[in-house]
Amino acid sequence: MFDFLTEYDILGAFWVTVQLTVYSAIGSLIWGTILAGMRVSPVPIMRAFGTAYVNIVRNIPLTLVIIAMSLGLYQTLNVALGGGTITTTNFRLAVLGFVLYTSTFVCESLRSGINTVSVGQAEAARALGLNFGQVLRMIVLPQAFRSVIGPLTSVLIALTKNTTVASTIGVAEASLLMSEMIENESDVIGLVFMTFAMGFVILTLPVGLLMGRVAKKAAVKR
Repeated sequence: MFDFLTEYDILGAFWVTVQLTVYSAIGSLIWGTILAGMRVSPVPIMRAFGTAYVNIVRNIPLTLVIIAMSLGLYQTLNVALGGGTITTTNFRLAVLGFVLYTSTFVCESLRSGINTVSVGQAEAARALGLNFGQVLRMIVLPQAFRSVIGPLTSVLIALTKNTTVASTIGVAEASLLMSEMIENESDVIGLVFMTFAMGFVILTLPVGLLMGRVAKKAAVKR
């Protein structure tokens, strides 16, 4: 019954999904942290940029963001993000799109964590002569990260599932292979769906369980 599965590179497709998730998660964490710093910055223009970016980008459908990376950056502006084949180019463009989009949710999660840090701690740090950047880096962000591990885990799981959108620009991840298998194996559609559903469960469930334990251990005692 499952012999047809050996005809397709399912593990390879899920490996592309894992790579998309890992690279996008790292980029989103970095850019999202910068955006969160902008959102709470004492500089008005930085606050305005951070607020406008988050409110605009997170309300754009992710599919449009990914397509804009291909049609706008690559096909119109000839921005390829490095050399290589069209396959590797689309992979990089997809990662960029996921970073630009997912970082807005990372930012908002971090900002909620920043708001849980006592104002008195920041005031005490400034009284010792620390500037805003030092207060944010040394006092506020370490506590903010510890308090939002749960929400950030939800963002990571959502990112893993959102990688299926990369198939719209031809990235050979799991959902693109699933579409191909549905067309070629119409008599076993149920098995195809079950296979890929279990694949995503295997990717996301352990992450949720592990990060849940980490969140409990790292929780800030107040």
